Amino acid sequence: MTTRDEPFPRFLVWTITLIGFAAIYAPPLYLLAVSFSPSLQPGLPSPGEITLKWYAALAGERALLNALWQSAIIATGTAVAATILSLLAALAYREMQARRGAWFLMVILPMFVPGVIQGLALSTLLTRAGVKASALTVMAGHLLWAMPFAFIVILTSFAAVRNSYLMAASDLGASRWRQFRDITLPLIRPGLTSAFIFSFLLSLNEFTRAFYLAGRQNTLPVVLFGKMNSGASPTIYAMSGAIFLVSVLCVGAIAARALMARR
Repeated sequence: MTTRDEPFPRFLVWTITLIGFAAIYAPPLYLLAVSFSPSLQPGLPSPGEITLKWYAALAGERALLNALWQSAIIATGTAVAATILSLLAALAYREMQARRGAWFLMVILPMFVPGVIQGLALSTLLTRAGVKASALTVMAGHLLWAMPFAFIVILTSFAAVRNSYLMAASDLGASRWRQFRDITLPLIRPGLTSAFIFSFLLSLNEFTRAFYLAGRQNTLPVVLFGKMNSGASPTIYAMSGAIFLVSVLCVGAIAARALMARR
């Protein structure tokens, strides 16, 4: 006997889902729309007001460009470290026969620590240790934030690695390193790419931890926050719109990569 889905609960679920998507994407989309309008007035710009001159004016914003370059360096270092360490943590998780749950919780625990507490605590410890604030201290804070997400992404990609593949390779005389290089690594490569891009975006957009750990050269979110408090400039919206577009393209690349891997 089969039962048909009731139309009302399905309609309710879709309504709540659409409201949630609207709440999430409406602010960045509005910010992107305002970045093309010179008036910067509330409301969407009319077609006659749309211009790219504020994006062109970004070339003269040395402070924003320096902060963007600094953020890109920190994000790249964070993404590389998070991907490598998360891969090692995922390999250790798969090798464990006992206490897997404890290892999993220990790796993802920094995900649940508020950024204010984590940044302040790390800043205090580094100051007591005599370590000056710099790009490396920001990278350390961002690594604590990005690594749990990278670990989950990579661990999920290990679903494509079946034990039968490794057992067959072992029967043929392949060493553990050869099994990892020829079987495991090609199968989890999409997960590694996704973890790298995800970690890069998390670091690039992180504000709270960088606020406590940044040195003389602040990251882009910290500089944008300061410029907003001193008076909004059209170039701020242009920079924000550019970052949003790049983030969307990166997420699209992750989705396309995952789709190709599934096929």
